[in-house]
Amino acid sequence: MNRKIILNLAISLDGYIASDDGGFDWIVGDGDSKLDTQNKWDYGKFLEGIDVVVMGKNCYDQSFHNDFKDKKIYIATSQNLQNHDNIHFINGDIVKIIEEERKNEGKDIFLFGGGGLVDSFIKADVIDEYIIGIIPTILGKGRPLFLGNNLHINLHLDEYITDSGVVILKYSKR
Repeated sequence: MNRKIILNLAISLDGYIASDDGGFDWIVGDGDSKLDTQNKWDYGKFLEGIDVVVMGKNCYDQSFHNDFKDKKIYIATSQNLQNHDNIHFINGDIVKIIEEERKNEGKDIFLFGGGGLVDSFIKADVIDEYIIGIIPTILGKGRPLFLGNNLHINLHLDEYITDSGVVILKYSKR
């Protein structure tokens, strides 16, 4: 079975993954369930299919790695930091290292964020699935998901879910 690299994150309607200060308290629905689909997003089930998480140093500094104690975690950083526990600091070509990791036996790989890290994977065109939750908020400014000058990548919509005003779109490469 081929391991997939899966980007799973939330964006504002205007394309930001975090506020300027890295905040994410705006990642909530609008509380209206009239348009909810019968199918719901099950984050726990998603995590059961993952054994590697990849994130940037800013996400690490915000302690997101603590949510994944039973997973192997790769942190992209420009610093030389010591690996510890399940944490592997990568100062170098993280895409190449994750592509090597993908060849090993295991479950799928969760591309968690942030923007600079995600951008390197988009530009290398190695993301197999994009699971994007669109939050019913216009932030106006912040940290964008897409940094520009990307390849042309055609996707296929595999699933959509609406839950309290949040639209979750699951795409695969075609």
